Amino acid sequence: MPLLVMKFGGTSVATLDRIRRVAKRVGREVANGYDVIVIVSAMAGKTNELVGWVEETSPLFDAREYDAVVSSGENVTAGLMALTLQEMDVPARSWQGWQVPLKTSPVHAAARIEEIPTDNINAKFAEGMKVAVVAGFQGVTEEGRIATLGRGGSDTTAVAFAAAFGAERCDIYTDVDGVYTTDPRISQKARKLEKIAFEEMLELASLGAKVLQTRSVELAMRYKVPLRVLSSFEEYDPNAGTLVCDEEEIMESNVVSGVAYSRDEAKVTLVSVADRPGVASAIFGTLSEAAVNVDMIIQNISEEGRTDMTFSCPTNQVARADRTVQDARDKGLINFHDIVVDNDVCKVSVVGIGMRSHTGVAAKMFDALSAEGINIKVITTSEIKISVLVDRKYLELAVQALHDAFGLEKAG
Repeated sequence: MPLLVMKFGGTSVATLDRIRRVAKRVGREVANGYDVIVIVSAMAGKTNELVGWVEETSPLFDAREYDAVVSSGENVTAGLMALTLQEMDVPARSWQGWQVPLKTSPVHAAARIEEIPTDNINAKFAEGMKVAVVAGFQGVTEEGRIATLGRGGSDTTAVAFAAAFGAERCDIYTDVDGVYTTDPRISQKARKLEKIAFEEMLELASLGAKVLQTRSVELAMRYKVPLRVLSSFEEYDPNAGTLVCDEEEIMESNVVSGVAYSRDEAKVTLVSVADRPGVASAIFGTLSEAAVNVDMIIQNISEEGRTDMTFSCPTNQVARADRTVQDARDKGLINFHDIVVDNDVCKVSVVGIGMRSHTGVAAKMFDALSAEGINIKVITTSEIKISVLVDRKYLELAVQALHDAFGLEKAG
């Protein structure tokens, strides 16, 4: 039988009525001749509730017990989904991570998938099971302890199962009906894309688009797993949603496919850094060890042996970054005069594989922002992306201006 992986997020399974609704979708695919692996998240809000209980019980919690508690939300959903399918006369059973077994690294609360043996589930398919309902977000370590994959890990679980079982496709059901050219809440002209390349989706996910978890897109790109993003709240349509696929499957791409943004950015400048070989390594190596997520980096021209070093990071990591570089200065690892933080910036980016073969994208982007009186503070580029830092008050204006400048409301 051909195999399909279907993943349902927390809002899709938030109530028993919604579980019944998505079970009907699963039953329809079984009727279409598929064996189905369903990956489920915890019911909406449940994981946050479980995390709150852990933190209230033990502020300095044991990560192994944290995983034991927070993974239970997916177990409940998996059991309820299997029961619902059985009531519909669809042969189904639930699987927790250890029963598969989905083998992970021993890093609790942030484990990585190491192996998914297919024997147990395939044996049940051979016996007549039509649907395997698997609890997402979780696996088992070599020591036999439950380990979770980090928030959003059910997307990664779904793609990993699709790769391991050679699924025809992996459908990610969520509360949006696809991938848009930008956030529809900001631009009414935002358009749903029929197809988007893995690389573009990876950039959009890493830049703040909340449709798919970054790790799931990386995995899909590596193993060539076609992903379809669609809504569990829309009526059934076999051509619905957005297909995330290989670049070769897209006949002709727009130069720019989307505009992404990250609202909670900060710009940090180390003023008058002693410029010597290894200074960048000392600064950013220290920040990396402190788990500060540095993004954009700019170093000014050196004058009289000193330079300014600017980088961006999430606003909730500024205090940690400040403390880390101050400690490094106290230890003599780096030498700078002052640290200046701007917490009122945002990052706006244009993304598109068409940039590889077209010139003038940066000039058009900068012209569009200039025409709106928006000053650019920092610029970084890659092969298919240009990002700028601007004042946060201009975020919506910048997104709308760029969406208009590149004509993203029009189909390619």
